[in-house]
Amino acid sequence: MPAAGRLATTTTVRLPYRSESVAAARRFVGAQLREWGLDDLVDDAALIVSELVTNSIKTGCQTRMLVGVRRPTDYTVRILVGDGSRSMPVMVQARPDATSGRGLAMVHRLTHGRWGVTPLPFGKVVHADLATPVPVPR
Repeated sequence: MPAAGRLATTTTVRLPYRSESVAAARRFVGAQLREWGLDDLVDDAALIVSELVTNSIKTGCQTRMLVGVRRPTDYTVRILVGDGSRSMPVMVQARPDATSGRGLAMVHRLTHGRWGVTPLPFGKVVHADLATPVPVPR
């Protein structure tokens, strides 16, 4: 068990830039949350990771993306998606008749604005935080 204040380990999986990776990311994140006893977060987390992975697939990178889940605090689960693109995600206000463009707005609502991007020399990591109803087991 990590000491208080110590960073939690991130559980990760590498996925190819293919549409099948969206479902694989949902399964991966859902399984980890269930292992931690956080079944109530699975649906929101599945939507969030689906949107972030879909955005990464659209970048056209040819390497593998990294999907991760971590516990930065006792009451927070962080979903991470890293890719090889330096193109930053942008939240837009989609028109009512638009067929896309609502993904990051949904992530913003589900996380209560607790999401962001860390630029890296060869890409970026997008993270989204969900509050847990009980302390996350360590």
